[in-house]
Amino acid sequence: MSRFTIAALLIAVALAGCGKPAPEEAPVRPVRTVTVQRGANGETASLTGQIRAKDEASLAFRLDGRMLERLVNVGDVVAAGQVVARLDPQNQQNALSQAQANLISANAVQTQARLSFERQTQLMGQGWTTRAKFDDAQQALLGAQGQVEAAQAQVRIAQDQLGYATLVADGPGAITAVGAQPGEVVHAGQMIVQLARQGGLDAVFDVPEELIRTGPRDPAVEIALSDDPQVTATGRVREIAPQADPVTRTFQVKVGIMNPPETMRLGATVVGRVKLSAPLGIELPAGVLTESDGHPAIWVVDPKSWTVSLRAVEITRFDPSTLIVEKGLEDGEIVVTAGVQVLRPGEKVRLLGAQQ
Repeated sequence: MSRFTIAALLIAVALAGCGKPAPEEAPVRPVRTVTVQRGANGETASLTGQIRAKDEASLAFRLDGRMLERLVNVGDVVAAGQVVARLDPQNQQNALSQAQANLISANAVQTQARLSFERQTQLMGQGWTTRAKFDDAQQALLGAQGQVEAAQAQVRIAQDQLGYATLVADGPGAITAVGAQPGEVVHAGQMIVQLARQGGLDAVFDVPEELIRTGPRDPAVEIALSDDPQVTATGRVREIAPQADPVTRTFQVKVGIMNPPETMRLGATVVGRVKLSAPLGIELPAGVLTESDGHPAIWVVDPKSWTVSLRAVEITRFDPSTLIVEKGLEDGEIVVTAGVQVLRPGEKVRLLGAQQ
């Protein structure tokens, strides 16, 4: 064999040894999954509020004046008709005295006009007076009677004004706040004391707008003392403020408490809980969510080929632990909950554990 023949054989053997190795099969990626099931559980909304009287009124004077005394303080229990404060009545007393003097004067004028009319009536019957004088006497009597009625009305007004200088409780209850001190000049309508009338109790909460809009209608509210959760009661929404607070943007909601225990006293801090309606959709762990072209998506496992595909979905609720899928999934489908960021479409997977 020649030298050239041997060299050719060596080159051929070397080229044969440089061939590509057979491709290896891609490894199966282990994943954790859940099986979807329609019907999410409703959440429980929890808010902190305060116990207040169902019927609460601000007592105020009907006129301006200097307050001489306030006979009650915060926490005092008062009865219906009990005096709680007084104004200096000097001006009202003077007005009453003037009105009474005017009434006496009007009565005197009426008496004189009546005597004159009676005399003119006798003379008219005897033919000793003219019709004009009789008519004048009659008109004078009618005018005097009108003056008496006006003076009597002024006396009643002055008596009322004098009575307004004394402020009384319009019903039994407890004083929860005071708005003025003795010696101050107060205005008509200014709150002097706040009276929580005896009767029912309300739990008052500041509720966000979203909960007002999406919450159930006429829900049963579970109420418990914040410092003693064993003290509980049940209530119903009695009143919702028509306008949001301009600062907090929340709505004040009053919940009437049914059969409140004795330990639920005015001013106590309570926690109210409401069971929300279950939203329509499928509840899944938040870890299933990824994105595709800027939209929410979820990896779905094909149980026949055990490969994954990316499915676009619509999310209606999302929080750190769960989310609600409204569209894009069906009952019984298997979705990946762990490792969603490293999967590729068509990749084979092996289930580590599946649960509903």
